[in-house]
Amino acid sequence: MIDTADRILPGATVEEAKKVLEADPARAIEGVEEFRRWMQELQDRTIAELNGAHFDIPADVRRIEAMIAPPGGALAMYYTPPSEDFSRPGRTWYPTNGKTRFPLWGEVSIAYHEGVPGHHFQLGMAKHMREDLSRFQRNLGLVSGYSEGWALYAERLMGEMGYLENPDYYLGMLRAQALRSVRVIVDIGMHLQLKIPRAQKFHPGATWTPELGHEFLLANAHFPPNFLASELTRYLGVPAQAISYKMGERAWLQARDKAKVTLGSKFDLRAWHNKALNLGPMGLAQMREEMGGVRGVTLFFPPTSYERTGRSLELGPRSPLL
Repeated sequence: MIDTADRILPGATVEEAKKVLEADPARAIEGVEEFRRWMQELQDRTIAELNGAHFDIPADVRRIEAMIAPPGGALAMYYTPPSEDFSRPGRTWYPTNGKTRFPLWGEVSIAYHEGVPGHHFQLGMAKHMREDLSRFQRNLGLVSGYSEGWALYAERLMGEMGYLENPDYYLGMLRAQALRSVRVIVDIGMHLQLKIPRAQKFHPGATWTPELGHEFLLANAHFPPNFLASELTRYLGVPAQAISYKMGERAWLQARDKAKVTLGSKFDLRAWHNKALNLGPMGLAQMREEMGGVRGVTLFFPPTSYERTGRSLELGPRSPLL
């Protein structure tokens, strides 16, 4: 983030670069409908550019609608898949929280996550696979690590393919990664009531609470306070969801790396993506076997111990996470 801030404004800190990105009229859109139209055009253009080059997407999945979310819900953008017959398309929903001005630096990578090639390609394709997947798989078989891991993979993929070369948008992707990292800490700490390691500068030795979680998010996540308060409520209500994002992303990246090694010069990224989208939802271990030939692989915590309400919870070097 420091390096990218310097690309945006030479010599600037991250906070100084953020102020430029938030205040510059040329880097923002005024008006809710204008922003919705911009989001629609971004996703339509991304579908047109990726289809046939990096993915093979059937016609009914090439339609997506950008929507403004109704008030009263969480403040994070989200996605709803199409109906079974595609009479209702997949939709991305953006909560404005009363805003009418929209700086764009943080919106591009999240559009790739929630829309194309993220949730829409994956969940839309599952709906499309009527002849190959059961109705349960197409509608109810969602696995958080599989789905959210793919969406994080999709963000990174777009960076790899040059879609985040603009440093504004790349800093937005890095900000989102920072949020996903710190909310893993907050999720585990609060739900297990762990003590913050004494070697840390942030409230050393204190037990994690929602209040400390909010303070930690404000200090490290680079998002507005009202958004972070909404995120904290979300992860208090859905234990381990934050962890599933990052474990899923690791699993997808591991599977791709393994496939590259296994296939060598025969590896074709477009064919790999097509296979990924045709699988339907499943657990991460099964996905790694299907997509990378990785059998019997376990992800491990490093050897350490964590304090939990006065007693030690030992996690040895071969404690399986999946």
